[in-house]
Amino acid sequence: MKKQARARGVVSCERQRPEVERQKEEAGTVTSSNRKCSAVTGSARKVRDNAADWHNLMLRWDRLTEEGVDVATSIVNTKRSQSESLLVPEASSSSFSSPSSSSSSSSTQPAPGAAELQERCLRLLDIVEKMTAIVAKMERLAASQEALRELEEFRSGSAGGAAPLFHSWSAKQFEDTSQLLLSAFTEELKLKQVIVQELAHTASFDLSMVYLSCWLHQPNIPPQSRLTLEALLLETGHRTL
Repeated sequence: MKKQARARGVVSCERQRPEVERQKEEAGTVTSSNRKCSAVTGSARKVRDNAADWHNLMLRWDRLTEEGVDVATSIVNTKRSQSESLLVPEASSSSFSSPSSSSSSSSTQPAPGAAELQERCLRLLDIVEKMTAIVAKMERLAASQEALRELEEFRSGSAGGAAPLFHSWSAKQFEDTSQLLLSAFTEELKLKQVIVQELAHTASFDLSMVYLSCWLHQPNIPPQSRLTLEALLLETGHRTL
């Protein structure tokens, strides 16, 4: 939202761009052309492809989060406008109307901004559904890493597939990394599902701001998750020192 906040205090949410987001934009999306730059085969090739998929899914998640911040902010602003409109005294002409006519008209009149509020709630719900699809794909990546670890254990005859697939990580370390990332995004998805259910229904403006802050700052995805992704890309050759 780019509209200037009015004197009555319309919510505006200014997002800061952390260093990791700047690095992601400079790096761009990992594509199939990047994957072909090294002639890796077998399990290593599959792990490398999975790392690229993790990168791309997290980029999509971040874009949806930014889009959701704008929609959630507009929902909070609309709710605030509705609350303030109920406090505005009726026009002087309506004060002369009979009580029965005023009550009947108020019962038939929809709340101001109700249609806009419903439309924005549907948009936010659509964003959460797309995030749900992303987490489902992350679950498949984690399952793939588990299967690769079991395959390497079978081949090598040692627990965790001790031989490094690239520089220093074993198959077990790739599996642990995937599970760590999946756990963070699964918990964050649960939080966003709560927010989309409660944001438009809460009567407390302060609680609405808490929901909005939680959507923006994503407390279940710590900065270590981004560092873990960078370590994964570095180990598999998508990043260079």
